[in-house]
Amino acid sequence: MVKDHLPRLRRELELDVVLANGENASGGLGLSAKSAQELHRCGVDVLTTGNHVWKFPDIRPALENEPWLLRPGNYPASAPGRGAGVYELGENLPPLMVINLQGRTFMEAIDCPFAVAETLVAKAPPEAVIVVDMHAEATSEKRALVHLLRGRVQAVVGTHTHVQTNDARILDEMTGYISDLGMCGPEDSCLGMDNDIILRRFRTGLPQRFELAKGPCMLNGALMEVDNGQCRCISAWQYRAS
Repeated sequence: MVKDHLPRLRRELELDVVLANGENASGGLGLSAKSAQELHRCGVDVLTTGNHVWKFPDIRPALENEPWLLRPGNYPASAPGRGAGVYELGENLPPLMVINLQGRTFMEAIDCPFAVAETLVAKAPPEAVIVVDMHAEATSEKRALVHLLRGRVQAVVGTHTHVQTNDARILDEMTGYISDLGMCGPEDSCLGMDNDIILRRFRTGLPQRFELAKGPCMLNGALMEVDNGQCRCISAWQYRAS
């Protein structure tokens, strides 16, 4: 879906930069180095990830070598890769800093995302536009993070639940926010997976081999516009195409 539609969307919407969380791009779970490169080639400028990033071992050298590929910054420092990057977008555009974080509620007990957010934001170039991907299960944890960073960054977006939320907004006339961007994948599915398999898992309590659902797909996300002069988000809304 991304490969088919992103080049057209970049032209039609006059997008300066495209960010995506790609951690489940490889068969619905995890991200291989091949899939990461494919998404980058089709127009995704920066790829963030989350708790499934470690499934394919070949992603580890890619995380070390590709500056456009991030993993959550609150994994221990010994983990491969980096949790933030600063990118030059071209003439007349400010630099972009992307920060990737992961929540801890109902997820792995890694380092505190709030403390890491404070550290990374403090390191941002003074003129940079800052976008944060908070990959978390709990909406409350995402809301808490945007409350911490409101008025200090240009955008905080949530990922992980696969379900797009209807709460895109701007806080303090500066910080764009949405609790979850949603997913790009099969529309009639359980988070991208075959409905019958997931239902069988819930009804029996037994492990099941997941398979991707078939049928028409959807592309979910958000569109955010930043005023370069005042370095603030001036519009934010959820986006959906099928």
